[in-house]
Amino acid sequence: MGLHYQEFGAGALEPFAECFWRGDTAAGVPADPIPPDGCMDIVFWPEGGLRVVGAMTVTQTAALPPQTQLVGIRFRPGMAGFFLGGVAPELVDRWTPLEDLWGARGRRLHQELGDSASAAARFLSLSRALPLPERGLDCVHRAISAIVTAGGAVDLDWVASQARLSPRQFRRRCADETGLSPKLLARVVRFRRAAALAKRLGWAAVAAECGYSDQPHLIRDFREFTGSAPGGFARDRFVQATARATG
Repeated sequence: MGLHYQEFGAGALEPFAECFWRGDTAAGVPADPIPPDGCMDIVFWPEGGLRVVGAMTVTQTAALPPQTQLVGIRFRPGMAGFFLGGVAPELVDRWTPLEDLWGARGRRLHQELGDSASAAARFLSLSRALPLPERGLDCVHRAISAIVTAGGAVDLDWVASQARLSPRQFRRRCADETGLSPKLLARVVRFRRAAALAKRLGWAAVAAECGYSDQPHLIRDFREFTGSAPGGFARDRFVQATARATG
């Protein structure tokens, strides 16, 4: 593996974030693929700066130098807007400098993270820069969370009704909050769960467990999101890259 990856609790930010995380790149090995997961991250590493990673629709490979440390926070689908504003649609498949969104505040945080000597200190700086929002989750955020909890295998018209919106209204609000339509978000979330379950199940069992109509249906989604069929995508690297999706 090109990246040694660890997750840590999000503390008080847990309703909005999955985790803080750390990645350390090894020398002399290629970068790992980063598959879509429906989430947005804030990521810092010395050579690349402080960036917001928007929701992804295809697997990307970050060009990371060897022997460097990355730290980040991963927001749950639909929750980054509490801290970044309504920019999710503009950030899809992009790595955007946080300074572009926060201005001087982003520059100060960038400097503080660069001056920190440890991952723990950087986590603390990130946490301090993300005060808990005064407003709580509304029915749209709870509906988006229902899609995630169901692993993407849920009737989206029913989800819209739980948000007290028409399907058309919910499509617009979901796209505003996540950058993805409800249908695409559900497909990405299901793909993420399937990739994680592949650690311990065969592909036919994964397809059945995740609600795919059949194994070719699963293969089509893998081709769209990774550019490769499941068997053609290096299994050990891919499964580890998606291991955070378990549960």
